[in-house]
Amino acid sequence: MMGSALAYDLAHSDGVDRVILADINGDRAKKVAGMIGGKVEPVQLDTQVPEQVIRAMKGVSVAIGATSYTQNVGLTQAAITAGIHFCDLGGNMDVVDRQISLDALAKAAGVCILPNCGLAPGFASVVAAGGAKRFSSLDEIHIRVGGLPQHPQPPLNYQLVFSAEGLINEYLEAAEVIRDGKQQRVDSMLDLEEIDFPPPFGKLEAFNTSGGTSTLTRMFDGKVKALDYKTIRYRGHCEKFKLLLDLGFAGAEPIVSGASIRTAREFFEEMLRRRLPSNGPDVVLMRVTIRGMKDNRRQTLAYEMIDHYDEKLKITSMMRTTAFPTSIIAQMLSNGTIKTKGVLPPEQCVPLDPLLRELHKRNITVKESLS
Repeated sequence: MMGSALAYDLAHSDGVDRVILADINGDRAKKVAGMIGGKVEPVQLDTQVPEQVIRAMKGVSVAIGATSYTQNVGLTQAAITAGIHFCDLGGNMDVVDRQISLDALAKAAGVCILPNCGLAPGFASVVAAGGAKRFSSLDEIHIRVGGLPQHPQPPLNYQLVFSAEGLINEYLEAAEVIRDGKQQRVDSMLDLEEIDFPPPFGKLEAFNTSGGTSTLTRMFDGKVKALDYKTIRYRGHCEKFKLLLDLGFAGAEPIVSGASIRTAREFFEEMLRRRLPSNGPDVVLMRVTIRGMKDNRRQTLAYEMIDHYDEKLKITSMMRTTAFPTSIIAQMLSNGTIKTKGVLPPEQCVPLDPLLRELHKRNITVKESLS
């Protein structure tokens, strides 16, 4: 889903000459490339074979990883070997830290590696970091993001707007936050709060999930009293999904079924893929709130985005708000707007205002308010 939207945006960008769309399924790559047309060249490629990856990478100036986060360390190593820039959709901080450990190698190769692009982590983190620069001192940073179906169906009122693997990972792993001025790790799917958005949404819920703060807790350690990220859902979702997790549906223990052995989590992921819709009209909600001292007054800066499914192009909002920012960042790497070398996440080097301007051209609008 994200890879096809990335290829679409790149192919429709003036500064891009050529797009290689690589997939382990060659027919799928050809099908998507045929739908997009123009600059897109399909290639069959297995990311588990470094020689294939490096050979494909040497034909471009920047590569984007839109596969599972489990592939991102290998893709980072391949990009450094090929001598090109690389960014990915991230989502797992243990993997990101392994990528950051390759910083010296990336600098020596003269390339920039940006893990944790996308929506959250990614775009939302860039908004938070960019907005924070407008304050002389900071008190709090709160990030709330959610991808929701426009027409929710019980029991979970959710559709798979990205991979089932990534969803469960967000719900299972610990979330990194700053509380009372100290970095902490807290359990996901807790600290449930009510959040309001304009009609037709009204009252929704938000709760801790992992990965959304990216490296912001490290950037703002000692600089803020509170920093957190929560995922937005329709009310009741958290309680129902957490019950399934508490019952062990995402456990790692093996289950024997006939001649096959799979874990409870693998079965659960497959059930989610089969039972939850994945292609209906969706909406992405984002609100980033920053409080602190600005112009010698205590002020609150808020960024809010409500983005809808593209009916004309049949591109989901989650695809738009994940892939389009990443496409823009990749182009910033290619055209020299981002000159940094090494391995670092986008909140540390991506300029906010140019990113917002480019997104506005794509009808993704972020409203700003100061109070």
